Amino acid sequence: MPRSVNHVASRAKRKKILKLTRGYYGARKNVWTVAKNTWEKGLLYAFRDRRNKKRTFRALWIQRINAAARLEGLNYSQLMGLLHKAGIEINRKVLAELAYNHPEAFKAVVDKVK
Repeated sequence: MPRSVNHVASRAKRKKILKLTRGYYGARKNVWTVAKNTWEKGLLYAFRDRRNKKRTFRALWIQRINAAARLEGLNYSQLMGLLHKAGIEINRKVLAELAYNHPEAFKAVVDKVK
């Protein structure tokens, strides 16, 4: 009896991954084994970088808060200490948003803790 191979399903699987690798450089977009390896590695990078993105944004917020705080005569560390001591619970994301887009509101927060 001849060997039966499901060409339809295997071709569809390959086409699906080759479609996902469109736009990649060189053989990474059209050679099956290279494209599959690249795509799998990309998934690992995506998993890792979803976590790194949180780190990066926190660092950005801290830089923005520090820059705005220095205009008010404090540094980041002093400002966060004063906020904690005053019992004002405002997270860094919101504080950075105030510092960046609403400097007068940020100034009001700093004046309240001074």
